[in-house]
Amino acid sequence: MKIINFEEVVASFSFEEAIQVMKKCFFDYESGKISQNPRLVEILPDGKDKNVFAMMPAYLGENRYFGTKVITAFPDNHQYHLPSHLGEIFLFDAQNGLPRALINANAVTWIRTAAVSALATDYLADQHAETLALIGAGQQALSHLAAISTIRRITTVFVYDILEERRNAFIANAKNQYPKMTFINAISVEDAVRSAEIICTLTPSKEAFLQKEWVREDAHINAVGTFTPDTREISTPLMETSQIYVDDYSAALTESGDLLIAMSEGDLEESCIVGTLGELVSGKKTFYKGESSPTIFDAVGLAVEDLCCAEYIYNKLERGSLK
Repeated sequence: MKIINFEEVVASFSFEEAIQVMKKCFFDYESGKISQNPRLVEILPDGKDKNVFAMMPAYLGENRYFGTKVITAFPDNHQYHLPSHLGEIFLFDAQNGLPRALINANAVTWIRTAAVSALATDYLADQHAETLALIGAGQQALSHLAAISTIRRITTVFVYDILEERRNAFIANAKNQYPKMTFINAISVEDAVRSAEIICTLTPSKEAFLQKEWVREDAHINAVGTFTPDTREISTPLMETSQIYVDDYSAALTESGDLLIAMSEGDLEESCIVGTLGELVSGKKTFYKGESSPTIFDAVGLAVEDLCCAEYIYNKLERGSLK
């Protein structure tokens, strides 16, 4: 069995590649060629009511692979200089059940989450959007900046994090990597999003913080920080007045606190979901940015995304090892 660590994943899997892999993944998922089972999520009985252990299985077909991502989410890991999300992806040969690879899930999640957001942004954001807001300056902030800047000419980036030290460190690092971009150190969420055409919320928040009155009518929002029914980032009024797209109907209506809590608080119903990313990619639905209301891509993350990335990385490295 091949073991592929964080550094190998990052070195072998670019954001440009990841976006294309995710495009094919969503096309295949919408076509029924690949499948997944509901994720198993356990909140650890450690008395903190926030540390999560999850397992995400998927099947890519009898001539491909199957497997699962096993991951933990500890929101306070920044205190120990660790990522909030850690884990591994187990990849098995679908023809014979042979274990083929153990792949660092943190690296895959870091890349594929941002790649999916970029793919959704390419379909839902204004083609000439240049301003980006990153809410949360953790690990996903840099990957979202990298991925979205591959599909839009980003000139200005607003950054907010509740921890000033983390916000400052992110901006210092990002300036070195993207010297042509202007980075704004925002003092509040409102300050960060008011002028932003693209907004990425990247936090494990249990309280909605993104308010309707702060967001431009032509803005696109990637709400990707939370994936449990009791966590949320987007306020109910903003959810109610936006065009909502999701990564998967069933997963969103089971796991998305942004949707479920808004449904319990207001007039939001299941029919508020305009479509899925798979429907956009496959052409079953076409988006026109004509309405004067924000768009939201509410993503909880799918096992098929992880397995498609793991397959691509494994196959690429195996081909390289045979040269």
